[in-house]
Amino acid sequence: MPLFPNYHRAPVTFIQANNATWVDEKNQSYSDLSSGIGVYNVGACHPQVESALVEQAHHLWHVPNLYQNPLQETVAQKLGGDTYTTYFANSGAEANEAAIKLARLATGKSTIISFTNSFHGRTYAAMAATGQDSIHAGMPMLTGFEYAKFNDINSVKTLLNDDVAAIMLELVQGEGGVIPAEQAFIDELIALAHQQHILVIIDEVQTGMGRTGKKFAFEHFGFEPDIFTSAKGLANGIPVGAMLAKNELAPALAYGTHGSTFGGNPLAMAAASATLTVLDGVLNDIDDKIKHFWLKLDEFRQLPTVKEVRGLGMMAGITLNIPVNDVVSELLKAHIIVLSAGNNTLRLLPPLTISTEQLTDSLEKIKHYLLKK
Repeated sequence: MPLFPNYHRAPVTFIQANNATWVDEKNQSYSDLSSGIGVYNVGACHPQVESALVEQAHHLWHVPNLYQNPLQETVAQKLGGDTYTTYFANSGAEANEAAIKLARLATGKSTIISFTNSFHGRTYAAMAATGQDSIHAGMPMLTGFEYAKFNDINSVKTLLNDDVAAIMLELVQGEGGVIPAEQAFIDELIALAHQQHILVIIDEVQTGMGRTGKKFAFEHFGFEPDIFTSAKGLANGIPVGAMLAKNELAPALAYGTHGSTFGGNPLAMAAASATLTVLDGVLNDIDDKIKHFWLKLDEFRQLPTVKEVRGLGMMAGITLNIPVNDVVSELLKAHIIVLSAGNNTLRLLPPLTISTEQLTDSLEKIKHYLLKK
């Protein structure tokens, strides 16, 4: 057995991709409504990102963080402007680990409050912050984590004590079932955190990089987090993660407190910089596509197999009353790539750059499939 059996791999091998179309080893085309689990936000193999990668590959692939790396400063400025200081890692889980560590270092407190059905990664502290029993199964969890009920401010209040360093959450729970936060809940949560001098960490690994129609989901809710994390779509397929914190928190992550051999390497930074440039243009024209997306999704609400449709921007969850894993498998056979999430939910994360025609055609095919079930 060459590989561990920790993934259930579908019986297809993809060899090429362009925007929202993937091609398998038999030269068959598929319509992608997954973005590689929220990674190809500006479309697979975007030519501007590819060009930046190729150009950088001609010069330097890797340089350790023992030396200056101006590309990191460029990407940091594009991500957080003058308000935030950035640390680069290699994944969303690593970025969340850094956020947890920073919150504890900056406050001198230990407890992190997160939420049931959340997902923050599979490394140990990120896994402990994840409020899902299935992720914890079979292993002892790290202490210092408490779980409130999402969209329930009273459940947060019951967990408050003098040792709470931060409250950590996704503004749309992705893996947990595409469950958006309610504005009133967020307003109360932010006010409560400020009153109690508790840091707010927003996990933007899946919701960031334009996925909800804005660069980061917190922009929809009218506040600035103390700390937020980014990954997945940040370099459009090249592994990278980032943890950003308000400038006044930066001294807590002092020399020797954290690090990464590959974090912020030149290839990843070149791809991230190009992706952020492309994203700025994409977001200028995304509103009409989002409106069309949700007009088509409204039609799903009438299907007998559909219990609920919810989401934000180009991030949708369709809760079914038939087994979602069967639906994902059958749609793949029909050459449409989709995802599952949470409690029997079909998850759609189409590239922001998918054409309206391809998006419409794909959604129609999914609707007709569900109508026949």
